[in-house]
Amino acid sequence: MRAIEFTKPGDLRIVETPEPVQPGDGEALVRVHAVGICGTDYSGYLGKMAFFSYPRIPGHELGVEVVSVGAGVTNVKPGDRCSVEPYINCERCYSCRRGHTNCCENHQTLGVHCDGGLRPFFTVPARKLHVSRRLAAEQLALVETLAIGCHAVNRANPKPGENLLVLGAGPIGLSAIEFARISGARVIVLDLNEQRLAFVREKLKVPDTIVAGPDALKQLGELTNGQLADVVIDATGHNESMSRCFEFATFAARVVYVGITSKDLVFPHAPIMHRRELTLMASRNALSADFPRIIGLIEEGRIDTRPWLTHRADFADVPGIFTTWLKPETGVIKAVVNVPAA
Repeated sequence: MRAIEFTKPGDLRIVETPEPVQPGDGEALVRVHAVGICGTDYSGYLGKMAFFSYPRIPGHELGVEVVSVGAGVTNVKPGDRCSVEPYINCERCYSCRRGHTNCCENHQTLGVHCDGGLRPFFTVPARKLHVSRRLAAEQLALVETLAIGCHAVNRANPKPGENLLVLGAGPIGLSAIEFARISGARVIVLDLNEQRLAFVREKLKVPDTIVAGPDALKQLGELTNGQLADVVIDATGHNESMSRCFEFATFAARVVYVGITSKDLVFPHAPIMHRRELTLMASRNALSADFPRIIGLIEEGRIDTRPWLTHRADFADVPGIFTTWLKPETGVIKAVVNVPAA
């Protein structure tokens, strides 16, 4: 069976791997139809992802079909189309026992800590499959991206009418924007890339955008009558942005880091963090309950996935095309790989 592998940083190739084993107790064998490519995959390829190890089969944004199930599985059956919740938790540690399965102490993310879905078939714990009767494979592959933004917004708990600033209009920032809109907050988006901000205005219908630069704080003040942001969600993964994002936060605001950096963060405590009594939170992965909620929102038409899917590729073409998706000028929002059965 063929698979796409990051053999080492900068080395992507198609390799031969063993055929999948039959599912054990509580497991399902799934046929992969669509795989979304995200920032984690790009960082893994470049050797910049803190949690990545090599060699690794990437792919954690997955639209799959159940082929067979092991003993004790009741939530899915052969033929079901599913999104995969790729956060494999142990169910035993203190975090899991308290319901914080997204930050299990023995956490394994498919395609990062263990092999993922850029291959035709693999087995997965059946409890990590979320069924949809209506969504296409490409839509199901987008659910995990949306779940990251969903959890970040849930962490912030924005109220209707609050000013919510999203820093970074990449896929994770866009997913946060979707759920910030649903919350009723007034959404403002800041990014370096005017092309991405145009996408936010035209496709997501968010009119208030700011190009990052020396006047960004002034522009935010003008948009908010000097109040600044009640919630700041930093989706950049850039250490300088994450260190300076507190400047945009109003008094008693909440700041959420959903982007990841391996570099140190340095920010002033007394004049900003302490004086404004800010709350700083991290947001990691998502919870199981987020997946059926998102599937329902897409099925109901409250989230439109069509603008997200800007690039598509067949499995065999990925080694030749993958590096082009790293270039901002290609305009990639979300690339999806179609995976053949053999």
